[in-house]
Amino acid sequence: LVNYKRPIYLVLSKICCVKGIQRSGFRKVQEPSNKRVKPLSRVTSLANLIPPVKATPLKRFSQTLQRSISFRSESRPDILAPRPWSRNAAPSSTKRRDSKLWSETFDVCVNQMLTSKEIKRQEAIFELSQGEEDLIEDLKLAKKAYHDPMLKLSIMTEQELNQIFGTLDSLIPLHEDLLRQLRDIRKPDGSTEHVGPILVGWLPCLSSYDSYCSNQVAAKALLDHKKQDHRVQDFLQRCLESPFSRKLDLWNFLDIPRSRLVKYPLLLREILRHTPNDNPDQQHLEEAINIIQGIVAEINTKTGESECRYYKERLLYLEDGQKDSLIDSSRVLCCHGELKNNRGVKLHVFLFQEVLVITRAITHNEQLCYQLYRQPIPVKDLLLEDLQDGEVRLGGSLRGAFSNNER
Repeated sequence: LVNYKRPIYLVLSKICCVKGIQRSGFRKVQEPSNKRVKPLSRVTSLANLIPPVKATPLKRFSQTLQRSISFRSESRPDILAPRPWSRNAAPSSTKRRDSKLWSETFDVCVNQMLTSKEIKRQEAIFELSQGEEDLIEDLKLAKKAYHDPMLKLSIMTEQELNQIFGTLDSLIPLHEDLLRQLRDIRKPDGSTEHVGPILVGWLPCLSSYDSYCSNQVAAKALLDHKKQDHRVQDFLQRCLESPFSRKLDLWNFLDIPRSRLVKYPLLLREILRHTPNDNPDQQHLEEAINIIQGIVAEINTKTGESECRYYKERLLYLEDGQKDSLIDSSRVLCCHGELKNNRGVKLHVFLFQEVLVITRAITHNEQLCYQLYRQPIPVKDLLLEDLQDGEVRLGGSLRGAFSNNER
């Protein structure tokens, strides 16, 4: 070994000491190593030894939901310390609900002589029932995993949590009642004969959703503001990276009731579609669809009025001359969002029912408010042009809409 290693050492020394010699064609020789290396498969298999966090199976929601949590942590000096839930660690397994079918849950046999249409009807009824079970589980999870810990740890005050969670607690008994009724009418073989009468009697109680949905605009604004607190941000980040969250943030859980509400018409139409014309359930299902459509329309109206009122209360006027009666009389906010003029100034623009209001977002008394940037413009004085999707015209900038004489 001595005679073998020495020539290798000399060659490597010359390569290291002479500038540029490595480019001239010398081949670098590596000394054999007697170090034992574990196979990669054995190393990575250690992850399987870590016991998973126990959590109730949760279902992945199909709808696309907007993520609203920002995870910037510059203000937290100790955030750089290694944590078991940091991004450098192996990602934890996300618990998801398995899709359940009626035919698989109750082990339906072909011998039952069910038609294809009847099987689809039972599947649709079972989807309604299973959705109620999932919803109840998520609402309880939101309270147990988010509301109660933040209150106990004083991450937020009770008043702030009441504003963010609204009347969520009162929704749980409503859906538990429907789930109980649906299970009571289910036959031993798992089939359900008539579901219409139960829905006709239960759906009107969903009118209580108006207070929850109307509160969502203020709840979302407060939650976004509280995320600037590093304690709130860190708590929500830990929850997001935990298996129980299914990669959904807190707002996703708070928005689940609204998503469920607008899904009822689709679910009932699917049951009706597979219900024979001579089935007495058909008439009740049609009545139930009319009831839920009316409730959803009414809640949409009240939610829109609540949103409009919320933003009107946060307008700041530099002078009394900027106040416009058209703003006060508006009950509908058609749309709003951020625009930039060609000087790079960010402007938040509100299109109310009868007036266009251009503002700058500012913080006032620790609240996000909107200071008027220009005199409000009545909708009747606007020149509107319908653009095709994706079409951009740079000539019509915001700055170009205002000259020195405020035309």
